[in-house]
Amino acid sequence: MSGVPDEIANELYAATPERFTAARDEAIAAAKAAGDSAQAKAIAALRKPTVGAWLVNLLAIKRPDLVAELAEIAASLRSAQRELRGEQLRQLTTQRRALVSALVAQAQELAVEARPGAAGKLPLTEVEATFNAALADEAVAEQVRLGRLIKTTTYEGFGEMPGPHAVPVKESATVSVDVLRELDEARAGETAAQEDVDQAAQAEQDAAESLAEIEEELDLLKRRHQLAKEDLNRRREVHRFAQRALATARRRVSEAEAEASSS
Repeated sequence: MSGVPDEIANELYAATPERFTAARDEAIAAAKAAGDSAQAKAIAALRKPTVGAWLVNLLAIKRPDLVAELAEIAASLRSAQRELRGEQLRQLTTQRRALVSALVAQAQELAVEARPGAAGKLPLTEVEATFNAALADEAVAEQVRLGRLIKTTTYEGFGEMPGPHAVPVKESATVSVDVLRELDEARAGETAAQEDVDQAAQAEQDAAESLAEIEEELDLLKRRHQLAKEDLNRRREVHRFAQRALATARRRVSEAEAEASSS
């Protein structure tokens, strides 16, 4: 986030996805008004996170203490794996699962506070996968700690929690180069497919937001139409009353003229 103060970045990435674009535009305008074109450009480069990424960012920004625990357990797991301490590994794995569950629950609670009624629509499985990936990958852990994720992620290695110094698997005679190449191609295909899914999910989310805005505008127009209709009815009633008054006045004039002519 070079060029973007943490205070501004935190405000943007803690904002709901529906609010992100407007908040970013406001921050850009403020930077331009302050004469800081470099900061305005840096803010404009910030990308809107998916809902899952927003949940992770929200937790990292609001509860950094919990995310710090994630890093501590990850370090302990890597140490236990290097030294092959089986019993400690089992205990840490239990702690890891409990912590990840707590992180997901806390992220959900924060999200519901920010978006009332969203409890049943949150991608909590993606959030859980991202926290597990952070336990396995220090680079992911750092992104999670900063609260700057654009999309959720998963761990693509082998095994539940491989450490950074895991012994590489030796190619044996039973594993051919073609098979390994096929595996690499399959991984690349899965990654590309996941990116397509993420893009489609973002497009669906944007469309849903646009639809909600249109429906809100439609409701407003309906209310305006109803008010205009009621006003028209009132004016018609006033007009009918005026017509009756005019007819009465004309009748009285005629009667008065008749009396005058007969006398």
